[in-house]
Amino acid sequence: MAMAAMKLFVTLLFLLCLVSPLTSAKSTDFEYCNKKANYDVKVSQINITPYPVKGGRTTTFSIIAETGQNLTGGKLVIDVNYLFFHVHHETIDLCKETSCPASGDFVISHSQELPGFTPPGSYTLTMKMVDEKNKQLSCITFSFSISLFDEPQALSASS
Repeated sequence: MAMAAMKLFVTLLFLLCLVSPLTSAKSTDFEYCNKKANYDVKVSQINITPYPVKGGRTTTFSIIAETGQNLTGGKLVIDVNYLFFHVHHETIDLCKETSCPASGDFVISHSQELPGFTPPGSYTLTMKMVDEKNKQLSCITFSFSISLFDEPQALSASS
């Protein structure tokens, strides 16, 4: 009986070692949606706290950006994909996520509580920023991981 329990323990430990790197992988880069575009809003850094993201917890995405314009309003259009599946769409008032009017250096900060059970793995988020007239000001995409395990830390990503 003890031998069977030991074999089960070793098998579970082996599986945990195989799965753990997949669930705690990090992406530290973001890209502009159109690399040739000259966006009015330039993003310099993304901070995700805590990282890796875990279901049932509040995660804050802070985007550090700058603009030469005076942004008095607009919206953020957020789409999230898991593997090849579109899993989330959200439109947020820009002035609820940063102080308006925004000009020069500013921070967009959005907190989101994920459902208690959120499948672990790699997700891709695309964020478009548009002004009141729907003119696209910026568009970025980045990956982040959702983990089963508790190993919180902050992630800072820059282009």
